[in-house]
Amino acid sequence: MANEPAIEIRDLRKRFGSLEVLKGISLTAGQGDIVAIIGGSGSGKSTLLRCINLLERPTSGEVAIQGETYRMRTSRHGDMEIADRRQVQRIRAHLGMVFQNFNLWPHRTVLENVIEVPIHVLGMKRDEAVHRAEKLLNRVGLGSQKSMYPGFLSGGQQQRAAIARVLAVDPLAMLFDEPTSALDPELVGEVLSVIRDLAAEQRTMMLVTHEMAFARDVASHVVFLREGVIEEQGPPDQIFGDPRSPYLKQFISSVA
Repeated sequence: MANEPAIEIRDLRKRFGSLEVLKGISLTAGQGDIVAIIGGSGSGKSTLLRCINLLERPTSGEVAIQGETYRMRTSRHGDMEIADRRQVQRIRAHLGMVFQNFNLWPHRTVLENVIEVPIHVLGMKRDEAVHRAEKLLNRVGLGSQKSMYPGFLSGGQQQRAAIARVLAVDPLAMLFDEPTSALDPELVGEVLSVIRDLAAEQRTMMLVTHEMAFARDVASHVVFLREGVIEEQGPPDQIFGDPRSPYLKQFISSVA
C-alpha cells in the first residue's frame, strides 16, 4: 500500500483494566484502499475500529487521519485523554462509521437522519442537504422510504439508510463494524451490494467483517487479528489462498 496514507495507526494499545485488548497494532490504509479486518471473537477487531475515531481512547500509540495525528495527552491517572476536542470533532465529522446495529435516530425520519449532521455540524444549507440526501437515498434504494421512521424499516433498509447518512458528510474514510452481523441472512446481500458499489469507487474503507467471500472479492488488503496483535496481513489471494500462520489456516477453515 504505497499510495498516500488515509489512515495510519502506530503501535496502538488498548487496555480495559487488567485486560490488554490491543497489543501494539501498526497499520496503514492508503487512499482508496479497502482494508478488511478479520479474526475470531475477542481478537480486538471492533476495538481497533473504535479507536480510529476515538469512540475508545487508546491506552497508548497514535492515530492519524489524512496525515493529521490526533492530539492526545497523558492524564494524572496515566490514561490517554483528548487534548484538542475541536480537532477530534472536526476529523470525526468527515470520518464515517457504520455500526452493527444501525444507530439511527428512531424519532427522526430516514431523510432527517441523513441531513442532521450536514446541517447542524457542517453548516450546510437545508435545501442543499435535502437535495443531496435524496440523491443518496435513491442510490441505496430508499428513495421511496425517505419519510418513514426507522422502526418501520427492515434491518437491511436501516443499514442502507445508515450508509447514506455516512455518505452525506462526504467522508475521508468509511469504517464498517460488522455491518451485516445484525441482519437476517436474506438481507445481507442488499447491504453488501451497496458496500461493493462504494468499493468500486475506490473509497477508503476499513471493514470489520465475518463475510469471508466478500472480503476476498472486495478488499485490497486483509488483516487477521489474533489476541490483540496482527497475526498475518497481505493481499486477499495470499491470506485466503496461501495463509502462512497456522492460526489463520484454522480460522479460515472454521468459517468456510
